[in-house]
Amino acid sequence: MFEEQRVPDRQVRAAQTETTVRVYQACSPAVADAALEEQTFERGGTVQLTPSFRLAAYGSENGRKPGHERILAIDLTRDGFEQALTHSHVEWEAERDLDHTALNFQAIRIGLDSAPADEWITAITDVTPVVRDIAGLLATDQLHLAVKLVPHEPPYELG
Repeated sequence: MFEEQRVPDRQVRAAQTETTVRVYQACSPAVADAALEEQTFERGGTVQLTPSFRLAAYGSENGRKPGHERILAIDLTRDGFEQALTHSHVEWEAERDLDHTALNFQAIRIGLDSAPADEWITAITDVTPVVRDIAGLLATDQLHLAVKLVPHEPPYELG
């Protein structure tokens, strides 16, 4: 009998290597510039992170939302990512497709009481141009090109 493969209702998906996990943060240009220059974040305040590129694009309105004009990719050590999950406020939100339509499973959003610890961060890069390129391609009905720019985010096996 055919048994349907079903996506779990809640799933952590992330761009990852053997040693790192990528999360995203939408922030103001000033915060982004400082983080990129220092390769760290200033302490204090709650930080919202998600390993879902599409959820980050949705939450920032493709970098158009005031105070969220820039989207940073933050590569964390796997241990740091696990600690962030353990010491955070976790929310589940509908994953989005490229045009921001809700999908039938949820992605994780991680709320930390302060910025990720310096020892967790291996790199910070600005992915705002990619988010905007995807939005531009979608606006001109070039989905076939837009999907090629989206990072591969396989399921992350929680420890």
